[in-house]
Amino acid sequence: MFVKEVLVQNQVGLHARPATFFIQKANEYKSSIWVEKDERKVNAKSLLGVLSLGITKGLTISIIAEGPDEEQAVNDLVALVSSDFE
Repeated sequence: MFVKEVLVQNQVGLHARPATFFIQKANEYKSSIWVEKDERKVNAKSLLGVLSLGITKGLTISIIAEGPDEEQAVNDLVALVSSDFE
């Protein structure tokens, strides 16, 4: 299992369009991936799950992965969130 925290700096947080980019990226990996906020953990490959966390600007989230490409998955998703989904 590989875990990293990241601060969400995007104006709208992880909603609608940014969440779609995040989920598309998560689906590129074989590992199981989760997003955790305030001890609630959801599947990072599920739009409904990610949106249900209500992640807004200024919150710190954990990205967790377990599987053959876990480290690459977490690092790439952290980079995506840090880049404001550019």
